Amino acid sequence: MVFGYYATAIGKAFFPTGSAFLSLMLSLMTFGAGFLMRPLGAIVLGAYADRHGRRAGLLLTLSLMSIGILSIACTPGYASIGLIAPLVVLCGRLLQGFSAGMELGGVSVYLSEIATPGHKGFYVSWQSGSQQVAVMFAALVGVLLGRALQQEQMAAWGWRVPLLIGCAIIPFLFRLRRSLQETEEFKARASRPSTTQIFRSLRVNWRIVLTGTLMVTMTTVSFYMITAYTPTFGGELHLAPMDSLLVTLCVGASNLFWLPIMGALSDRIGRRPLLFACTALMMLSAYPAMLWLVHDASFSRLLAVELWLSFIYGSYNGAMVVFLTEIMPIDVRTSGFALAYSLATAIFGGFTPAISTYLIHATHNPAVPGLWLSAAAMLGLIGAYFARPQRAAAY
Repeated sequence: MVFGYYATAIGKAFFPTGSAFLSLMLSLMTFGAGFLMRPLGAIVLGAYADRHGRRAGLLLTLSLMSIGILSIACTPGYASIGLIAPLVVLCGRLLQGFSAGMELGGVSVYLSEIATPGHKGFYVSWQSGSQQVAVMFAALVGVLLGRALQQEQMAAWGWRVPLLIGCAIIPFLFRLRRSLQETEEFKARASRPSTTQIFRSLRVNWRIVLTGTLMVTMTTVSFYMITAYTPTFGGELHLAPMDSLLVTLCVGASNLFWLPIMGALSDRIGRRPLLFACTALMMLSAYPAMLWLVHDASFSRLLAVELWLSFIYGSYNGAMVVFLTEIMPIDVRTSGFALAYSLATAIFGGFTPAISTYLIHATHNPAVPGLWLSAAAMLGLIGAYFARPQRAAAY
């Protein structure tokens, strides 16, 4: 989240080119490059978790991610060490992406397998809910730093502060994850497939993985649009940086509110009605809402549009993530889930800030990200139509 929020400052620190647009694009492409590693991490680390256990997989991903965040937070800028600086940052993002490839799938599957009967949607929604805490925390720290520091200080070193805070909570997270118990569903399995068998099963179930990827596209594009890209988009609309961060903080709170509510609702009425309704809403309203915003850009209009998109995202994702665990065969549940999610993020979601910036630059139409959202919603609708759970789910 911090990398997305401070893409402009990171671009100046590590990718100075003499062109503000080019530096920003290099920064956003580096942000997106981390997502290219997610499918590889999903396959390798997901197979590890399917064979050795959910708890062991979560500890491994946290270890790798810790190295990635430390390398980005502590590397001197281009002015100090030259070309080594952007190379180290790129490697840090790639390592983050590799570990994150299994992280979301590992946590979601763990929550799904410890959930009490009839409450899977509510339990699993808290994985995405925890991401919103990160959105809110990073935005809040940004607001406080923006009030305490001059703009030059923020560009020089202030953007590192949230990353260093993230480093400080790593020991707590290790202690928390070490205390986890392995899920009963995993321990009850009669046999644990080998890595080769898991890879073979993934090939056999490629249609399920593809269907899941289409469903996740709607989630990942909308999530990065309304969170990581908001500060940059606010700049495109010539709004104050503080206004954009405040909107992002409100979006995180809105996401956190809707996700568990809609996850619980999906336990009652089923997953697919929510998936169909939300994709249709996004397809029909995203671009008109963006047009209304850019016609007279202001803090209040940006807040209204982002909260509307947040409602659609939270409602869709509250049902989609748990549904994704239900369509995956149990022997490849973590790796299949992680691969579907990672492919969507790598191909579409992670590059949403870069794609949106480029589309605005190429078309001179600040509302064009709304069309990108609508296209993602169409793919989500197709995926939801073809998805079928492995067994009857208790809603």
